[in-house]
Amino acid sequence: MQGSLMLDIAGTWLTAEDRHLLRQPQVGGLILFARNIEDPLQVQQLCRSIRAVRPDLLLAVDQEGGRVQRLRQGFVRLPAMRGLAVCADAPALARACGWVMATEVLAVGLDISFAPVLDLDHQRSAVIGARSFEADPGRAIELIGAFVDGMHEAGMACTGKHFPGHGWAEADSHVAIPVDERDLATIRNHDMLPFQALSSKLDAVMPAHVIYPQVDDQPAGFSRRWLQDILRGELGFDGVIFSDDLSMAGAHVAGDAASRIEAALDAGCDMGLVCNDRAAAELALVALQRRSVQASARLARMRRRSSVSLDYKQDPRWLDAVGALRAADLID
Repeated sequence: MQGSLMLDIAGTWLTAEDRHLLRQPQVGGLILFARNIEDPLQVQQLCRSIRAVRPDLLLAVDQEGGRVQRLRQGFVRLPAMRGLAVCADAPALARACGWVMATEVLAVGLDISFAPVLDLDHQRSAVIGARSFEADPGRAIELIGAFVDGMHEAGMACTGKHFPGHGWAEADSHVAIPVDERDLATIRNHDMLPFQALSSKLDAVMPAHVIYPQVDDQPAGFSRRWLQDILRGELGFDGVIFSDDLSMAGAHVAGDAASRIEAALDAGCDMGLVCNDRAAAELALVALQRRSVQASARLARMRRRSSVSLDYKQDPRWLDAVGALRAADLID
């Protein structure tokens, strides 16, 4: 059974220290960043070397499209999702984007991309902005649902983020602690609608490092009110809950890395991410070793559901999907 900690590595290959860390049973996943990536063949070789150490690890990347796209050289440069909304055949193009993205990620040996973004575009949050599909909840639900269908057809589980919505809070949770001062009724009737409508289709959810003080004084990812009462109870969500990166400034309200991962798991997260800070990851690991945390059985659902070879560009569906995206001027 997979552990409850997802961490990262520094380079494009595994060091002896990396291998030692990955062998710890409390480690359940590894996420790649741009610094770990050169081209498709190198990523495939890196994934194989990781699986030689731990075949059960969940391997992830952020490959949303637009500016949040770690796999670049040798991969399709997907558009920011906000660009889909103005296209004549937007749902079909969203589905094509989801399928192309997932196919490329699976082909190099990864399991998941943390996508799609369900946040609504209120024209307030610079960190969300064009990552959002739409401002209108109904239109967003249609496009996000199509994107998820494409991911599923390729064989990839999806992760909706950032529950219950990061589009209103103006601060960037990477460097600050955002606050959304609206009441629960307003959030439930607007920003939560995509999560509610798509709850049965989402395989995983990632909560926001945002404080909603009228609901709870803790960020959503540390809040049993948000994760247990509302997400699991009210929305009936039974998928995986991943924390957002616990090294981000928005998570620091919970204390050091050990306190953060404990708070995330206690609130209801199935896996905590500690990235871009090896010392913090080691501190979180020691905390989990002390607690003997029982890993969530839900995590197995996120593993890749199909194998894709690196010659996928010969697939007729690939040619059709890329052709449609190119004809709509969404890709070069």
